[in-house]
Amino acid sequence: MNFILRKWTPDDLTSLLKYANNPGISKYMTNQFPHPYTAEKGKEFIEFATKDSPLRIFAIDIDREAAGGIGIHPQGDIHCKNAELGYWLGEPFWGKGIITRAIAQMVDYGFKNFEINRIFARPFGNNMGSQKALEKAGFILETKFEKTLFKNGEYLDELIYSKRRNSS
Repeated sequence: MNFILRKWTPDDLTSLLKYANNPGISKYMTNQFPHPYTAEKGKEFIEFATKDSPLRIFAIDIDREAAGGIGIHPQGDIHCKNAELGYWLGEPFWGKGIITRAIAQMVDYGFKNFEINRIFARPFGNNMGSQKALEKAGFILETKFEKTLFKNGEYLDELIYSKRRNSS
């Protein structure tokens, strides 16, 4: 299935709400990704996602719809050579290899546009799909923190995967 990464636009609000308003997605995200996903939160997100130059957050466009999002977030201070990768994809598109290919594109973009040497992602320990996508994109599991996350009334493991600029 084909997709492109592109800038979010205000016209994406309808598709953002269509795909993001899903408890199956929000359960694997920080609490900043709400459920229910309201129009107000969607407008705030699109405004936030379009403010940086170079862009850091992209829509995953499938058949002219924003069906997910992916972003790279450079860190500061002593972590300044690192960037965190975050992403989500609408449920109808799970298991089709889209997010793995989007991750690979964002890794290339991140290393070309930011002075970083490491890109990391922090999937929940129970999010096997995300773990597999990262591994297929060449990320290596660095560590596991047991029961450090608290989401929906339960403690969850936090994993840290990374890819370094010079890794193959």
